[in-house]
Amino acid sequence: MQSIKPLMEDLYEGELNALEANDSFPKPPNWRLSPRAVRAFILGQDEPLPWQGKEVIISRKFYGDDPLVERAIVTLAGNRGLLLIGEPGTAKTMLSELLSAAICRNSRNTVQGTAATTEDTIKYSWNYALLLAKGPVREALVPGPLFVGMEQGIFTRFEELTRCPQEVQDSLISVLSDKVLNIPEFGEQGILPARPGFNIIATANTRDRGVNEMSSALKRRFNFETVQPIKDVKLEAEIIESQVTRLLQASGVTPEVDRTIVELLATAFHELREGATAEGKRIDQPSSVMSTAEAVSVYYQSAMDAYYYGNGYVKMDALVRYLTGTIAKENRDDLEKLRSYFRSIVKQRSQTGGAAWQAFFEARKQLK
Repeated sequence: MQSIKPLMEDLYEGELNALEANDSFPKPPNWRLSPRAVRAFILGQDEPLPWQGKEVIISRKFYGDDPLVERAIVTLAGNRGLLLIGEPGTAKTMLSELLSAAICRNSRNTVQGTAATTEDTIKYSWNYALLLAKGPVREALVPGPLFVGMEQGIFTRFEELTRCPQEVQDSLISVLSDKVLNIPEFGEQGILPARPGFNIIATANTRDRGVNEMSSALKRRFNFETVQPIKDVKLEAEIIESQVTRLLQASGVTPEVDRTIVELLATAFHELREGATAEGKRIDQPSSVMSTAEAVSVYYQSAMDAYYYGNGYVKMDALVRYLTGTIAKENRDDLEKLRSYFRSIVKQRSQTGGAAWQAFFEARKQLK
């Protein structure tokens, strides 16, 4: 059955198979690919690889800081926890999925951190019917993601670590230090040592700082890597175009992606995020998240609107409506900052920047 969001190991199965078949470099214990092949999987490579009588192209999947990816792989190879931090929408989750898929062929062993996350959620719980009938035996134990990772020697992905209560975070300290999980109900046999290959990849948003601040003891057990927003507008436009194309194909929607509109959207998001135009003019920054992921969402929704309600071509009115929804998501006062951007920057470009910017400015009536 086709999934709305396929796992990375399923989406790129052919590439992973080709890399594994041609990988002759040293691998850490229980890794499916060598660090060199993991890097190639995430960042792509020029040379296609032979596999089952055909040439397989290894595509780039993560754009931005290549050395960051290399450092992340080395961190995991050294059995140290990896924490990816950054603004929302900077592809932290995607990078953790790609790393898990390449190294373990399993990116689904995940904890989604929330205020309701408990130690039972991440470690293990019990089937109480079996527990009452047979006592604390392995059959009655219900493994959590941390238990599964340690037992199988694979990664446990921990999303939004700083959203979890302090006591849940602190329960990871001994696991990361000693690589064992204590199960007191099993008595003297209640120790689960982690198999080689086990590790934790966690993510955290910088906007969540102060919600449940990590202790110094836990911080020391992670290597921190900050994932920055895309700084190059042309690169951001390429990412938006490729991601929207993939989403539309997965939805069975046929509109072609308009590169001119994509470049305009990438420029607007970049300037609002940075608080400055390409010409160096300062503008008011919205407090809302203006990430590449949000830009993809705005264009995707506009394309879906065009498919179901229009003639298949993205209209600027729809683009501005969905942009307005993104801006107002966290603070409706930010709408005035968007109006100011239209009154100054977009108005000026409508006179010199071509038909797309002119249509963008004319759609300002959607800024309600």
